[in-house]
Amino acid sequence: MTGSSRASRIALGVFTALLMLFLFFPIVIIMLYAFNPSNIQSWPLPGLSTRWFSPTWHNAEMRHALWLSVRAGLFSTAIAMVLGSMAAFAVHRFRFFGREAISFLIVLPIALPGIITGMALNSFISFGGVEFGLLTIIVGHATFCIVTVYNNVLARLRRTPSSLVEASMDLGADGLTTFRYVTLPMIATALVAGGLLAFALSFDEIVVTTFTAGAQSTLPIWIFGNIRLGQQLPQVNVVVLFVILLSLIPVALAQRLTRDTGVLRQAAAPAAAVP
Repeated sequence: MTGSSRASRIALGVFTALLMLFLFFPIVIIMLYAFNPSNIQSWPLPGLSTRWFSPTWHNAEMRHALWLSVRAGLFSTAIAMVLGSMAAFAVHRFRFFGREAISFLIVLPIALPGIITGMALNSFISFGGVEFGLLTIIVGHATFCIVTVYNNVLARLRRTPSSLVEASMDLGADGLTTFRYVTLPMIATALVAGGLLAFALSFDEIVVTTFTAGAQSTLPIWIFGNIRLGQQLPQVNVVVLFVILLSLIPVALAQRLTRDTGVLRQAAAPAAAVP
């Protein structure tokens, strides 16, 4: 290894470490504040305590907001898994006029600033005379949750050998049977990964939720409101700690599942063994 290449690797490692410190050090500080025994945020902490965990859990307003966020996340994720996978199949399998335009429109909501999507949804819901509530939150979240499922499933379909589906058809299986026993097992991990990412996005979304929730208060809205008022900061810190943990778990699982192509490896192994 030459001196210049070694110096470059050291410089890259230092830069990466500084970048990670810049990104994650504030998050670590916020998580530590959840264990602050005082109701005043100051540094260094006077000690570590879990005294705010019980009052936070027994906060009826927080629990209602948590339950609303969970329901909105689960329903919007379910819709996204169905519509996102159907759209991915259509775009991947068929060639038709406007195919690329449809793909662009599906991806567009996550590329647009959330405030624009929220304002558009708010205007449409108000124009339709629909009452703001859980249903409108689900619709709002589904608009960008579909993208994560669509991208994951489409990427996996493009990596799936078409010969497997053709072999199933040649053996007499109809479309439904081929989907059940061949296609679905091959895209299952990508579908679940997209669903996990969709739930993580929905659970901590605040901008679109603000425009579609009406008088309802999801957990991110509850956090924002109490930070602004500053009356329950210790409980907000506890909630933020659990929101971070709940957001990291599905993202980590999704990353692991996205890399997992076990069925494809099993299908490729016999083919690789053939001389």
